[in-house]
Amino acid sequence: MAAVLLPFGSPATTVKVHPLVIFNICDCYVRRPDQADRVIGTLLGSVLPDGTVDVRNSYAVPHNEYSDQVALDIDYHHNMLMSHQKVNPKEAIVGWYSTGFGVTGGSALIHEFYSREVSNPIHLTVDTTFGNGEATIKAFISVNLSLGDQQLAAQFQEIPVDIKMAEAEKIGYDLLKSTNADKIPSDLEGMEASMEKLLTLIDDVYKYVDDVVEKRVAPDNDIGRLIADTLSSLPKMSPTAFDKLVNDGLQDQLLLLYLSSITRTQLSLAEKLNTAAQLI
Repeated sequence: MAAVLLPFGSPATTVKVHPLVIFNICDCYVRRPDQADRVIGTLLGSVLPDGTVDVRNSYAVPHNEYSDQVALDIDYHHNMLMSHQKVNPKEAIVGWYSTGFGVTGGSALIHEFYSREVSNPIHLTVDTTFGNGEATIKAFISVNLSLGDQQLAAQFQEIPVDIKMAEAEKIGYDLLKSTNADKIPSDLEGMEASMEKLLTLIDDVYKYVDDVVEKRVAPDNDIGRLIADTLSSLPKMSPTAFDKLVNDGLQDQLLLLYLSSITRTQLSLAEKLNTAAQLI
């Protein structure tokens, strides 16, 4: 069973989590058995040369918890690992996750199991209730506490977490945080939300520049460099050419939506005709 081993004595310094992992964890939590209070699973990814753990995938592992015991379905865990590595051999075990807020009593037992699977595993906790409008995500490593040569216990130590998101993934993540969302926004609605956010940011920049010019706030050289770099990265084109570029892209988007709608209608009609033919 392949695994990426961290160097002995060099545990992870930080964790980078891809949005797919958060979506998988939340989906498994929604589909959990009625009697289960939380979901436990395996984290897949790789360890970068600087000690950063890059978490790119995950899967849930069935388990049963008692007052002082935790029973994991080890055969299911190994079968899922083999299936994942057939698709992507570069993904190896880097740790495990659980839903909830922080470390619980049975976490040490589960961490001990994953310590036999990979050296220096990480423990990721995800608060799937989104109680404060955010998914509280924490990462921990296990640090041994010893007295002389005798090991007394193990302590979970929190390490920084960084969520890597593209703009499209951030739109989906923001929707996931909103627990009262009625539906997933369409491409046009997502583009509209992005444009509204962009306009808000531009207004903030305008206000900051005006305040600096009017000497209402002290200038910040770092912010000034960022504004200059942003303006220099914009293509030089006339407003007419820019409007034409945006309109052409919008027309292409509408055409794709129209063609996809026709395709769905045709497939639905073909399925109904096929069903009617079988009944006859």
